[in-house]
Amino acid sequence: MIIERLISDEAWRQTEFPVCRNRIFLAHAGVTALPRRVADAVVDYTRAASEDHQEFGDVLRRIHAAREDCAELIGAGPDEIALLGPTSLGLSLFARGLAWQAGDELLCYGDDYPANVYPWIDLRRQGVVVNLLRPEAPGAITPELVEAALTPRTRLVALASCHFLSGYRIDVDAIGRLLRSRGVLFSLDAIQTLGAFPTRVEHVDFLSADSHKWLLGPLTAGIVFVRREHFDRLHPILLGAWNVRSPNFVAQDEIRLPRTGQRYEPGVLNAAGIFGMQAAIGLLREAGYERVTARLLQLKQRIVARLQPEGFEFLGPIDGPNASSITTVRHPGRDMTALFRRLEENRVAVSLRHDRSGTAYLRISPHFYNTEPEIDRVLGLLTAVSGGTA
Repeated sequence: MIIERLISDEAWRQTEFPVCRNRIFLAHAGVTALPRRVADAVVDYTRAASEDHQEFGDVLRRIHAAREDCAELIGAGPDEIALLGPTSLGLSLFARGLAWQAGDELLCYGDDYPANVYPWIDLRRQGVVVNLLRPEAPGAITPELVEAALTPRTRLVALASCHFLSGYRIDVDAIGRLLRSRGVLFSLDAIQTLGAFPTRVEHVDFLSADSHKWLLGPLTAGIVFVRREHFDRLHPILLGAWNVRSPNFVAQDEIRLPRTGQRYEPGVLNAAGIFGMQAAIGLLREAGYERVTARLLQLKQRIVARLQPEGFEFLGPIDGPNASSITTVRHPGRDMTALFRRLEENRVAVSLRHDRSGTAYLRISPHFYNTEPEIDRVLGLLTAVSGGTA
């Protein structure tokens, strides 16, 4: 069992996750450090590409296998997967690829991560009415809130599976069923849950997620899902020789697209990144998706139990079905920027983030390979600064 061995065998943990040799890394909601086997997959391809051309041998077969792994992860068909990153590319595809009419309405959340805001509000230039959800707490988007905001002209709802700051995890299935019953499309930015919590597309129309957070993969290698029944509805926004029929690389007089997710991939793919992402998915599968989720919630409770009595305030749920692996905190009597610098000086990686009002928070986001002694070391630094005992 990977998780048990990580906890009990520090030398092996540092081999598999080399970042552990240098620092305590608790910033997976930002940009992950790469596991050894992920880095090896990238390096192995790059080295092979220096010894042969970059489309050598079995590259296309490996890309097909990666497509299958991505599909299995989210419960899709391989033909519904495009291997595109970053997340914003997929979200822009969803926004730009649909045929909007003036007066159409969509629903999104203005305090979501900008990549899941700007592609949608830019549609105002086409006469689309953008309605913004206004939850009572950051990211706290419930099925009831969504239902109350729908109108007869709502064509699409664009949400994140988990809020990047508060860590509020939405009920994807309940919202998806609601929207399906109303004939409304559902776009999901899944980057803050894939690799941490089960994220399935049974009730989702479009999904985009890069691999560089909880999936433990490289930058700009990602998963884009388009339900096959929407292929004709969602037109590619980028065209090239890979996704338009070009026999013998000769351009044709008409655009003919494949009946698979390849229709959204215009040219050569980020093979090194895709193979790294595939290795990351394999690692998570070997660890066990459900066991990873349980481990993350266990570490979260350790953080909450230590910081709550010390006067730290939490942004977002600390338990229950909407809690995630993100724990975002502030202390009313402390300078969060100074506290962040103190952690950096002690070789601890967390994230410093701000809400719309400018209030600073520390966002703590461990992964399954982090250990209790690491967490306790960080909590000791935090509580010592806040006036408690280290």
